[in-house]
Amino acid sequence: MDPELSQQEIDSLFRGAQPHPDETAEQPKALPFDFSRLDRIPKSQLRAIRLVQDNFVRSLASSLSAYLRTSLSVTLVSVEQLSYAEFLDGLASPTCLARLGLSPFEGNAVLELNPNLTFPVLESLLGGKNRTSGALSREITEIERNLLEGLLSIILKDLRDSWAAITAINFVVESVETEPQLLHVLNPGEAFVATGIEIRTGGVIGMMNLAIPSLIIKQMRGKFDQPGGRRSRSSDADQARVLNLVRNGRLGLEVRLRGPRLPLSDVVALEPGDLIPLDFPLARPLDCLVNGSLKFRGQVVSAGHKRAFLVEETGCRAD
Repeated sequence: MDPELSQQEIDSLFRGAQPHPDETAEQPKALPFDFSRLDRIPKSQLRAIRLVQDNFVRSLASSLSAYLRTSLSVTLVSVEQLSYAEFLDGLASPTCLARLGLSPFEGNAVLELNPNLTFPVLESLLGGKNRTSGALSREITEIERNLLEGLLSIILKDLRDSWAAITAINFVVESVETEPQLLHVLNPGEAFVATGIEIRTGGVIGMMNLAIPSLIIKQMRGKFDQPGGRRSRSSDADQARVLNLVRNGRLGLEVRLRGPRLPLSDVVALEPGDLIPLDFPLARPLDCLVNGSLKFRGQVVSAGHKRAFLVEETGCRAD
Protein backbone atom coordinates (compact mmCIF):
# COMPACT_ATOMS: atom_id res chain seq x y z
CA MET A 1 0.00 0.00 0.00
CA ASP A 2 1.42 3.37 -1.04
CA PRO A 3 1.78 5.67 2.05
CA GLU A 4 1.92 8.80 -0.14
CA LEU A 5 -1.30 10.73 -0.94
CA SER A 6 -2.10 12.15 -4.28
CA GLN A 7 -2.91 15.84 -4.76
CA GLN A 8 -6.58 14.98 -5.33
CA GLU A 9 -6.76 13.14 -1.99
CA ILE A 10 -5.12 16.05 -0.16
CA ASP A 11 -7.64 18.55 -1.63
CA SER A 12 -10.52 16.27 -0.54
CA LEU A 13 -9.23 16.24 3.04
CA PHE A 14 -8.98 20.05 3.19
CA ARG A 15 -12.50 20.45 1.78
CA GLY A 16 -13.88 18.12 4.50
CA ALA A 17 -12.18 20.08 7.31
CA GLN A 18 -13.73 23.43 6.29
CA PRO A 19 -16.96 24.42 8.15
CA HIS A 20 -20.24 24.10 6.36
CA PRO A 21 -21.78 27.44 5.22
CA ASP A 22 -24.91 26.80 7.34
CA GLU A 23 -22.80 26.26 10.48
CA THR A 24 -21.00 29.57 9.95
CA ALA A 25 -24.32 31.45 9.72
CA GLU A 26 -25.55 30.08 13.08
CA GLN A 27 -22.63 31.49 15.10
CA PRO A 28 -23.55 34.43 17.37
CA LYS A 29 -22.82 37.90 16.08
CA ALA A 30 -21.02 40.61 18.04
CA LEU A 31 -23.32 43.18 19.63
CA PRO A 32 -22.39 46.87 20.06
CA PHE A 33 -21.69 48.00 23.63
CA ASP A 34 -22.80 51.45 24.81
CA PHE A 35 -19.94 52.82 26.93
CA SER A 36 -22.01 55.89 27.89
CA ARG A 37 -24.28 53.71 30.07
CA LEU A 38 -21.67 52.09 32.34
CA ASP A 39 -23.44 53.34 35.48
CA ARG A 40 -26.77 51.65 34.82
CA ILE A 41 -27.93 49.55 37.77
CA PRO A 42 -29.16 45.93 37.53
CA LYS A 43 -32.85 45.09 37.32
CA SER A 44 -32.82 43.47 40.78
CA GLN A 45 -31.96 46.81 42.40
CA LEU A 46 -34.55 48.54 40.22
CA ARG A 47 -37.22 46.20 41.62
CA ALA A 48 -36.07 46.96 45.15
CA ILE A 49 -36.31 50.69 44.44
CA ARG A 50 -39.85 50.20 43.15
CA LEU A 51 -40.80 48.62 46.50
CA VAL A 52 -39.35 51.63 48.32
CA GLN A 53 -41.31 54.01 46.09
CA ASP A 54 -44.48 51.97 46.64
CA ASN A 55 -44.16 52.57 50.38
CA PHE A 56 -43.46 56.26 49.71
CA VAL A 57 -46.61 56.59 47.59
CA ARG A 58 -48.83 55.00 50.24
CA SER A 59 -47.56 57.24 53.04
CA LEU A 60 -47.67 60.34 50.83
CA ALA A 61 -51.36 59.80 50.03
CA SER A 62 -52.37 60.02 53.70
CA SER A 63 -49.97 62.88 54.49
CA LEU A 64 -51.16 65.09 51.62
CA SER A 65 -54.82 64.33 52.35
CA ALA A 66 -54.39 65.60 55.91
CA TYR A 67 -52.29 68.61 54.84
CA LEU A 68 -54.60 69.78 52.07
CA ARG A 69 -57.78 68.72 53.93
CA THR A 70 -59.15 66.95 50.89
CA SER A 71 -59.31 63.43 49.53
CA LEU A 72 -56.76 62.51 46.89
CA SER A 73 -55.11 59.47 45.35
CA VAL A 74 -51.41 58.92 44.69
CA THR A 75 -50.33 56.29 42.13
CA LEU A 76 -46.87 55.05 41.21
CA VAL A 77 -46.72 55.20 37.41
CA SER A 78 -43.16 54.18 36.51
CA VAL A 79 -39.65 53.52 37.79
CA GLU A 80 -37.10 53.50 34.97
CA GLN A 81 -33.54 54.45 34.05
CA LEU A 82 -33.07 57.48 31.83
CA SER A 83 -30.28 59.81 30.93
CA TYR A 84 -30.42 63.25 32.51
CA ALA A 85 -31.12 64.78 29.10
CA GLU A 86 -34.05 62.40 28.50
CA PHE A 87 -35.46 63.23 31.93
CA LEU A 88 -35.32 66.99 31.30
CA ASP A 89 -36.88 66.63 27.84
CA GLY A 90 -39.98 65.05 29.41
CA LEU A 91 -40.63 68.00 31.77
CA ALA A 92 -42.89 70.98 31.20
CA SER A 93 -41.49 74.49 30.88
CA PRO A 94 -41.91 76.43 33.09
CA THR A 95 -42.38 74.07 36.03
CA CYS A 96 -41.39 73.70 39.71
CA LEU A 97 -37.99 72.00 39.99
CA ALA A 98 -36.31 71.38 43.34
CA ARG A 99 -32.61 70.49 43.57
CA LEU A 100 -32.26 68.01 46.46
CA GLY A 101 -29.22 67.28 48.58
CA LEU A 102 -28.64 63.61 49.44
CA SER A 103 -26.51 63.72 52.58
CA PRO A 104 -24.35 61.73 53.43
CA PHE A 105 -23.94 60.95 49.69
CA GLU A 106 -22.31 63.40 47.31
CA GLY A 107 -24.57 64.48 44.50
CA ASN A 108 -28.06 65.81 43.92
CA ALA A 109 -31.48 64.52 43.01
CA VAL A 110 -34.26 66.40 41.21
CA LEU A 111 -37.91 66.66 42.27
CA GLU A 112 -40.40 68.13 39.81
CA LEU A 113 -43.98 69.23 40.51
CA ASN A 114 -45.89 69.61 37.27
CA PRO A 115 -47.85 72.89 36.77
CA ASN A 116 -51.06 70.81 36.49
CA LEU A 117 -50.42 69.85 40.12
CA THR A 118 -48.68 72.93 41.51
CA PHE A 119 -51.31 75.57 40.84
CA PRO A 120 -54.35 73.53 42.04
CA VAL A 121 -52.43 72.78 45.26
CA LEU A 122 -51.69 76.48 45.72
CA GLU A 123 -55.36 77.26 45.15
CA SER A 124 -56.34 74.68 47.76
CA LEU A 125 -53.85 76.12 50.27
CA LEU A 126 -55.33 79.58 49.72
CA GLY A 127 -58.88 78.37 50.41
CA GLY A 128 -60.02 77.77 46.83
CA LYS A 129 -62.27 74.96 45.64
CA ASN A 130 -59.49 73.13 43.78
CA ARG A 131 -61.32 73.01 40.48
CA THR A 132 -59.83 72.44 37.04
CA SER A 133 -59.25 75.87 35.51
CA GLY A 134 -57.05 74.97 32.54
CA ALA A 135 -53.29 74.57 32.38
CA LEU A 136 -51.32 77.62 33.51
CA SER A 137 -48.03 78.40 31.82
CA ARG A 138 -46.22 80.93 33.99
CA GLU A 139 -43.44 80.99 36.55
CA ILE A 140 -44.04 80.64 40.27
CA THR A 141 -43.93 83.86 42.29
CA GLU A 142 -41.94 84.32 45.50
CA ILE A 143 -45.12 84.16 47.60
CA GLU A 144 -46.11 80.90 45.93
CA ARG A 145 -42.63 79.48 46.54
CA ASN A 146 -43.01 80.16 50.25
CA LEU A 147 -46.36 78.35 50.26
CA LEU A 148 -44.82 75.36 48.49
CA GLU A 149 -42.14 74.99 51.19
CA GLY A 150 -44.65 73.31 53.49
CA LEU A 151 -45.70 70.92 50.73
CA LEU A 152 -42.08 70.04 49.90
CA SER A 153 -41.26 69.42 53.56
CA ILE A 154 -44.08 66.86 53.82
CA ILE A 155 -43.00 65.12 50.60
CA LEU A 156 -39.34 64.92 51.69
CA LYS A 157 -40.24 63.63 55.16
CA ASP A 158 -42.16 60.69 53.68
CA LEU A 159 -39.33 60.17 51.20
CA ARG A 160 -36.75 59.98 54.01
CA ASP A 161 -38.91 57.55 55.99
CA SER A 162 -39.40 55.27 52.98
CA TRP A 163 -35.69 55.14 52.08
CA ALA A 164 -34.78 54.43 55.71
CA ALA A 165 -35.57 50.76 54.98
CA ILE A 166 -32.51 50.74 52.68
CA THR A 167 -30.25 53.44 54.10
CA ALA A 168 -30.48 56.83 55.80
CA ILE A 169 -30.68 59.68 53.27
CA ASN A 170 -31.36 63.25 54.30
CA PHE A 171 -33.33 64.75 51.40
CA VAL A 172 -33.18 68.56 51.65
CA VAL A 173 -34.11 71.33 49.21
CA GLU A 174 -31.02 73.25 48.08
CA SER A 175 -32.61 75.42 45.38
CA VAL A 176 -35.80 75.79 43.33
CA GLU A 177 -35.86 76.58 39.62
CA THR A 178 -38.61 77.00 37.03
CA GLU A 179 -36.72 76.21 33.81
CA PRO A 180 -35.42 72.62 33.44
CA GLN A 181 -32.44 73.65 31.30
CA LEU A 182 -31.17 75.96 34.06
CA LEU A 183 -30.89 73.17 36.63
CA HIS A 184 -27.41 71.69 36.13
CA VAL A 185 -27.06 68.55 38.25
CA LEU A 186 -25.03 66.09 36.14
CA ASN A 187 -23.83 65.71 32.58
CA PRO A 188 -26.66 65.15 30.06
CA GLY A 189 -25.48 61.59 29.38
CA GLU A 190 -25.42 60.50 33.04
CA ALA A 191 -28.01 57.87 34.01
CA PHE A 192 -30.80 58.59 36.49
CA VAL A 193 -33.44 56.43 38.14
CA ALA A 194 -36.63 58.36 37.35
CA THR A 195 -39.86 57.79 39.28
CA GLY A 196 -43.18 59.06 37.91
CA ILE A 197 -46.02 59.57 40.41
CA GLU A 198 -49.57 60.60 39.49
CA ILE A 199 -51.63 62.64 41.98
CA ARG A 200 -55.40 63.05 41.58
CA THR A 201 -57.43 65.47 43.65
CA GLY A 202 -60.95 66.41 42.65
CA GLY A 203 -60.98 66.87 38.89
CA VAL A 204 -57.24 67.64 38.76
CA ILE A 205 -54.54 65.21 37.62
CA GLY A 206 -50.87 66.16 37.97
CA MET A 207 -47.50 64.45 37.91
CA MET A 208 -44.61 64.50 40.36
CA ASN A 209 -41.27 63.23 39.05
CA LEU A 210 -38.23 62.24 41.12
CA ALA A 211 -34.80 61.51 39.61
CA ILE A 212 -31.89 60.05 41.63
CA PRO A 213 -28.46 59.52 40.00
CA SER A 214 -27.74 55.88 39.24
CA LEU A 215 -24.18 56.45 40.48
CA ILE A 216 -25.53 57.06 43.99
CA ILE A 217 -27.79 54.00 43.76
CA LYS A 218 -24.72 51.91 42.87
CA GLN A 219 -23.01 53.13 46.06
CA MET A 220 -25.87 51.51 48.01
CA ARG A 221 -25.36 48.12 46.34
CA GLY A 222 -24.47 46.41 49.62
CA LYS A 223 -27.49 47.95 51.36
CA PHE A 224 -29.94 46.23 49.02
CA ASP A 225 -28.43 42.82 49.80
CA GLN A 226 -28.83 43.18 53.57
CA PRO A 227 -31.84 41.48 55.22
CA GLY A 228 -33.03 44.80 56.60
CA GLY A 229 -33.10 46.27 53.13
CA ARG A 230 -35.92 44.01 51.96
CA ARG A 231 -39.39 44.02 53.39
CA SER A 232 -40.97 40.66 54.01
CA ARG A 233 -44.52 39.90 54.99
CA SER A 234 -44.87 40.10 58.76
CA SER A 235 -46.06 37.06 60.68
CA ASP A 236 -48.96 36.98 63.16
CA ALA A 237 -46.47 37.07 66.04
CA ASP A 238 -44.82 40.20 64.62
CA GLN A 239 -48.18 41.90 64.22
CA ALA A 240 -49.16 41.02 67.78
CA ARG A 241 -45.87 42.38 69.11
CA VAL A 242 -46.28 45.66 67.26
CA LEU A 243 -49.88 45.93 68.48
CA ASN A 244 -48.73 45.51 72.09
CA LEU A 245 -46.15 48.25 71.59
CA VAL A 246 -48.65 50.80 70.27
CA ARG A 247 -51.66 49.73 72.35
CA ASN A 248 -51.03 52.42 74.99
CA GLY A 249 -50.57 55.19 72.44
CA ARG A 250 -52.94 58.16 72.60
CA LEU A 251 -54.97 59.21 69.57
CA GLY A 252 -56.97 62.36 68.94
CA LEU A 253 -60.72 61.76 68.61
CA GLU A 254 -63.14 64.37 67.28
CA VAL A 255 -66.70 64.41 65.94
CA ARG A 256 -67.48 66.85 63.14
CA LEU A 257 -70.75 68.21 61.86
CA ARG A 258 -69.82 69.33 58.37
CA GLY A 259 -71.56 72.57 57.41
CA PRO A 260 -71.54 74.70 54.28
CA ARG A 261 -68.55 76.52 52.82
CA LEU A 262 -68.49 80.29 53.22
CA PRO A 263 -66.57 82.95 51.28
CA LEU A 264 -63.78 84.61 53.20
CA SER A 265 -65.61 87.95 52.93
CA ASP A 266 -68.65 86.53 54.77
CA VAL A 267 -66.48 85.03 57.52
CA VAL A 268 -64.70 88.34 58.08
CA ALA A 269 -68.05 90.17 58.26
CA LEU A 270 -69.47 87.91 61.02
CA GLU A 271 -70.57 89.69 64.20
CA PRO A 272 -71.96 88.52 67.55
CA GLY A 273 -75.59 87.54 67.11
CA ASP A 274 -75.30 86.41 63.48
CA LEU A 275 -76.95 83.06 62.69
CA ILE A 276 -75.22 80.56 60.38
CA PRO A 277 -77.55 77.86 58.93
CA LEU A 278 -75.74 74.52 58.77
CA ASP A 279 -78.20 72.78 56.42
CA PHE A 280 -77.36 69.46 58.10
CA PRO A 281 -80.28 66.97 58.43
CA LEU A 282 -80.80 65.64 61.94
CA ALA A 283 -80.99 62.05 60.70
CA ARG A 284 -77.62 62.19 58.91
CA PRO A 285 -74.80 60.46 60.87
CA LEU A 286 -71.83 62.52 62.04
CA ASP A 287 -68.19 61.84 61.14
CA CYS A 288 -65.84 60.65 63.86
CA LEU A 289 -62.16 61.26 63.00
CA VAL A 290 -59.15 59.57 64.59
CA ASN A 291 -56.01 61.69 64.18
CA GLY A 292 -57.66 63.49 61.29
CA SER A 293 -58.74 60.32 59.42
CA LEU A 294 -62.37 59.27 59.10
CA LYS A 295 -62.95 55.97 60.92
CA PHE A 296 -66.51 55.93 62.33
CA ARG A 297 -69.97 57.42 61.78
CA GLY A 298 -72.73 57.75 64.33
CA GLN A 299 -74.82 60.09 66.49
CA VAL A 300 -74.23 62.34 69.48
CA VAL A 301 -76.20 61.04 72.50
CA SER A 302 -76.53 61.80 76.21
CA ALA A 303 -74.69 59.68 78.78
CA GLY A 304 -75.75 60.93 82.19
CA HIS A 305 -74.81 64.59 82.44
CA LYS A 306 -72.37 64.39 79.52
CA ARG A 307 -72.47 64.07 75.79
CA ALA A 308 -71.22 60.90 74.08
CA PHE A 309 -70.83 59.51 70.58
CA LEU A 310 -72.76 56.39 69.54
CA VAL A 311 -70.82 54.43 66.89
CA GLU A 312 -73.13 53.18 64.13
CA GLU A 313 -70.64 52.50 61.30
CA THR A 314 -67.01 51.34 61.40
CA GLY A 315 -64.23 51.27 58.83
CA CYS A 316 -65.54 54.39 57.09
CA ARG A 317 -63.67 56.30 54.43
CA ALA A 318 -64.02 59.83 53.15
CA ASP A 319 -66.35 60.20 50.17
